[in-house]
Amino acid sequence: MKKLLALAAALEAATGVVLMLHPPLLARLLLGSDVSGAGMVLGRVAGFALLSLGVACWPDRDAASSSAPALRAMLTYNLLATLYLGSLGIGGLWVGRLLWPAVATHGVLTLMLGGAWITNRAGEV
Repeated sequence: MKKLLALAAALEAATGVVLMLHPPLLARLLLGSDVSGAGMVLGRVAGFALLSLGVACWPDRDAASSSAPALRAMLTYNLLATLYLGSLGIGGLWVGRLLWPAVATHGVLTLMLGGAWITNRAGEV
């Protein structure tokens, strides 16, 4: 589970860094559109949030520490991102080159994190 959390955390942190540095790049690749003005500000704030999520969910070195809150946070984020980005793609209005790969990546992470969450819950009982 630690490797899975580390992978998810690294992907979200990297996405956050890209958003902080240049929001139009990610907007173009994901949505096929540019951002300016307030969209730049909100994109950077979203980048701060994704970087923070990645840092918060990075697994501790201490094997005894519980990673359940990080697992829940990353599962929730990936599930919502899968659903929302997928709905954008199905609507067809906001589709860039990386939208469907992003949907697939978030979907796979959702399934893997969901499996880890179920396993973790079964171990608590």
